[in-house]
Amino acid sequence: MIREVATLSIKAGMRNDFESAFRHASSILEAARGYITHELHKCVEAADRYMVIVQWHSLKEHAVGFRHTVQYEQWNALLEAFYESPPQVEHYVQIPVHLK
Repeated sequence: MIREVATLSIKAGMRNDFESAFRHASSILEAARGYITHELHKCVEAADRYMVIVQWHSLKEHAVGFRHTVQYEQWNALLEAFYESPPQVEHYVQIPVHLK
């Protein structure tokens, strides 16, 4: 399992519209092959910055599978007008930290 972490800078004054569009776009993401779950977080220090965390079964299912589909184009069409700049996207794997 991997986590996609995307940092989004949203155009000033568009937060509410972005959040509404994101809720609508979520159904597209949820239907993607390899999708597990996702979350949207708003930054406390910078009100126009958000973080999206998506869990995928594999990097391939996100980077190759979802990103090369009509669904990804639909996702982008719903959200890209809100971006101040292109999202910064990285992928992470969990490191076990509990000793028990």
